[in-house]
Amino acid sequence: MDGRAESVTRWLGDLRAGQDEALPRLVEAVQGELRGLAERHLRRERADHTLQPTALVNEAYLRLVDQRAQDWESKQHFLAIASTAMRRVLLEHARARMAEKRGGGAERVTLFEVPSALEERPEILVALDAALEQFARIDPQNARVVELRWFGGLDVEQTAAVLGVSTRTVERGWRAASAWLRLRLESEGGPNP
Repeated sequence: MDGRAESVTRWLGDLRAGQDEALPRLVEAVQGELRGLAERHLRRERADHTLQPTALVNEAYLRLVDQRAQDWESKQHFLAIASTAMRRVLLEHARARMAEKRGGGAERVTLFEVPSALEERPEILVALDAALEQFARIDPQNARVVELRWFGGLDVEQTAAVLGVSTRTVERGWRAASAWLRLRLESEGGPNP
């Protein structure tokens, strides 16, 4: 294990032990990866989004600081939680934009069309998030699969590592979640996953 990986492991252990001062050092050590996550999230947003990757990382950091009780098991787990925090920041921005516009009805799009649709219609992200939260009450693990893969940009192997399951379990969960979300959003007149 190289020195940086050892440091990340040590700081994760320090955080589990309640040493909050380890969080800034951990974030600094994985800053490049956090910025990459932020860039992936922002690629799904409209081109003129007011947040830049660094600002999104900073907003997520503020949320991570508030999660003192979080038990980060690994670097991947920490990055997954950070990705979820970024998603929440972007969701709040989308809701604020919708409140400004007080726009009309939802347009149907597929999950793979959602990134381009978000450029003009932030309500699509809000509808997808609401459906995903409903799904999480029924099937929390497969809802996490969607969060980690679609919102977090993790691949099947990374998602499996974070969740501690097999890649086949992740693939099945992705299919099940996609089907459920598609049906839910179609029945509500929202975007199709």
